[in-house]
Amino acid sequence: MTSDLRDLYQEVILDHGRRPRNFRVLADPDRRTEGYNPLCGDRLTLYLRLDGDVIREAAFQGSGCAISTASASLLTETVVGKRTAEAEEIFRAFHALLTGAERGEGKPVSLGKLEVFSGVGEFPARVKCATLPWHTLHAALERREEPVTTE
Repeated sequence: MTSDLRDLYQEVILDHGRRPRNFRVLADPDRRTEGYNPLCGDRLTLYLRLDGDVIREAAFQGSGCAISTASASLLTETVVGKRTAEAEEIFRAFHALLTGAERGEGKPVSLGKLEVFSGVGEFPARVKCATLPWHTLHAALERREEPVTTE
């Protein structure tokens, strides 16, 4: 990755970390799930409002590092308007991007702005920060009620 591209990615993460989008409580959500990263103390609550199997609204609240906050912010922008199955595919592709794991079969998923997290994989301790909101989304879509933890 070039230095200019790395700087741009860092700028996007810092912007979403400082000014997260959809950082609020969503009144009367269809799904509400909590996530916790005991390694660095990140905590978040993810709220979803669905219309059938389409995510109509997504919001979050919590506290955490810039990477966790930026990831949650971009998550809420990315999944709105998507079917739950599409959101699950994005979760798998994002997780594979950060961990280097095989994504499995199926058509490739474009991650768009989420590509800014590609460099996080170089810092294993930070992978959990970036994936916490996504694991929380996965749990919400599966209707799991217990809090999600990265441990």
